[in-house]
Amino acid sequence: MATVLDLCSRELIGYAIASHMRASPAVDAITRAYRTGLIAGNAIMHTDRGSQYHAKAYRNALARLEIRPSTSRTGSCLDGAAAESFFATIKTEIGVDTWPDRATARRDIENWITDYNERRLHPALDYQPPTGARIAWQQRMSTGVEIQVV
Repeated sequence: MATVLDLCSRELIGYAIASHMRASPAVDAITRAYRTGLIAGNAIMHTDRGSQYHAKAYRNALARLEIRPSTSRTGSCLDGAAAESFFATIKTEIGVDTWPDRATARRDIENWITDYNERRLHPALDYQPPTGARIAWQQRMSTGVEIQVV
């Protein structure tokens, strides 16, 4: 599973599920995220050092979408802490058991993602769900209300 997390809202805005770890799921995930309209030009996509993120197809997709690549330092798991936390959560809540088939696994994962984005209360967001936090931020921005940065 390749994912795109918005680090502001913690919302999963793009993902792709495949039976392999080549570049195509990563390209599909970033393309899907871009199509949501939640990524502006000159955004930064941070990844680990996996070969799929250094593949020409992935780098070309980032360039086409005007997204800047950022890669973790060698041996530093803290650079990808948000993604690591997300995957730890999904493994804990869905489990790592096997499913009878890929369609069932995909359905369970997609249902979990919907629940995560729309209903899960996130401590980093004052216990709002990610989608709700994003919508509240968008409303504040559209009304011109200033946000205090701490």
